[in-house]
Amino acid sequence: MDFSSLILMEKENNIFVKELGSYKVGEGAKYIAKFFYDGEKVNLYFNTKDDVEEWEYTAIYDCFNEEVFEQAGYPLQAIDDEYNPTWAIKFDHTEDIVQMEEILGEICSLIEVEINRVFDEIKLKKEDYM
Repeated sequence: MDFSSLILMEKENNIFVKELGSYKVGEGAKYIAKFFYDGEKVNLYFNTKDDVEEWEYTAIYDCFNEEVFEQAGYPLQAIDDEYNPTWAIKFDHTEDIVQMEEILGEICSLIEVEINRVFDEIKLKKEDYM
């Protein structure tokens, strides 16, 4: 599925209460699984998009470079209770659409580059994880 935009919804008590904005995004958005505002922070969850094999699950977490995100100002939290490798990024909301699109553009780009890099890297390590 090709994504051209993401819609940010405000969430209260696990119920979406209102739309806060719609933002143009890049190709990395295809990895975004959840995107909402919790009243304090924007929550963006991303994963591998496709189901992974058991050996890939561990290999992906081992090879994923979280520092790339942290150096860009987006600390990650690994979410290990999901079926596929998943991470969360939380950041401040701004009503400035251009600024939000810049933030999301940067995050989507980082996601796409890192997911592609990791899948290329683990192909060479399959025997190590079997």
